[in-house]
Amino acid sequence: MATEIIMPKLGLTMTEGTVYEWVKNEGDEVKKGDIVASINSEKLTADVDAPTDGILIKILVHEGEDAKCKDPIGYIGTAGENVGEEGTIAAAKEAVVEAKDEESSEQPPQEVKQKLVAQKNNSNETGRIFITPLARKIATEKGFDYQQIKGTGGNGRVTRRDVENYVPITQTVKTENTAFAAGTGLTGMRQIIAQRMMSSLQNTAQITLQLKADITNLMDFRKDLKQKVSQPLLDGQLSLTTLVTKATILALKDTPEMNAWYHDGKYEKVTDINIGMAVAVTDGLVVPVVKAAGSMTLTELGRSLNTVIDDAREGTLDSSAYSSGTFTISNLGKSGVEYFTPVINQPEIGILGVGTLLKELALADDGKVEQLVKLPLSLTFDHQIIDGAPAADFLAKIVSYLEDPYTLML
Repeated sequence: MATEIIMPKLGLTMTEGTVYEWVKNEGDEVKKGDIVASINSEKLTADVDAPTDGILIKILVHEGEDAKCKDPIGYIGTAGENVGEEGTIAAAKEAVVEAKDEESSEQPPQEVKQKLVAQKNNSNETGRIFITPLARKIATEKGFDYQQIKGTGGNGRVTRRDVENYVPITQTVKTENTAFAAGTGLTGMRQIIAQRMMSSLQNTAQITLQLKADITNLMDFRKDLKQKVSQPLLDGQLSLTTLVTKATILALKDTPEMNAWYHDGKYEKVTDINIGMAVAVTDGLVVPVVKAAGSMTLTELGRSLNTVIDDAREGTLDSSAYSSGTFTISNLGKSGVEYFTPVINQPEIGILGVGTLLKELALADDGKVEQLVKLPLSLTFDHQIIDGAPAADFLAKIVSYLEDPYTLML
């Protein structure tokens, strides 16, 4: 009996995903755990693994097409196996979509048509060209005549990989409209980020508050502790990222209404404190989550943060690690930014922005000038859920914990 390949659900608000690429083709042999496809959703490109050994006997959702979470996107079985009525219906639906796609596509010049008919290049007996929507879009952006590209997908279908590997004999001149589309179109992770950012801004009432934390004592505390501990601290337990995260966790415990979700018009407090950490990657931005962070020691927290951040950058983090966050931290300190306006990662209702370290001169109580180390913090919150005063108190609690470093040890 054929086994379904399912569109995974990567986040609380995810309802559907886009098949970005099929790594395997119909008829390919696969082993359980092999990557068969990649999908786009929730700010990332995630891999889909084969649930069992067998043959990829049917692709239901092709590259560039969408599917609802938990719906099948393909089948794995034995060679020649019939996937049943559901597969037949999906195939029929696909054929209808392809027919509409072909009818609405821009027709090539007459001389190109005649050449193609003579060559019968990658078409079936009806003369139709099979190409995935994503491949068609990329071909248009590159100015390629996709009818000249040899398809390697099922039934000779032209895939994204075929378009990207194609070298035209003569360069097609782009029209003004094509050039415009190539300059402005968003694809892949960038498109998902754009959609989620706009959704966040359109569906929340975002306000940003800013404060500086005097972390002079914290920096001295770190230095002193490192000198007194006999063994090297290799788990990042005293990194500034870990200490700011710990201070945020303590403030969330004091202010449980901030550790919550708001989606579909419903406000839900969450018991576990799951901290998301915004991480820049090659294709954009991802937010891996350290779950149950509220119960961790500094060493456990530092180790967990290092692991999820490193794995996210390497692209090896399991897709489940990108969901269920209750509060996010975004750090632009390395970029030299002081204050900024982080955008809420829905369905969360708050996000903390961390700026660069600042050295400031101040007059001490004894009249002497001293140098202080300040850390700019920016809190964006959803004013639909949290009023300004409790949000300000929450940010002040984070500052208070950072300015009293011994409390971070508790």
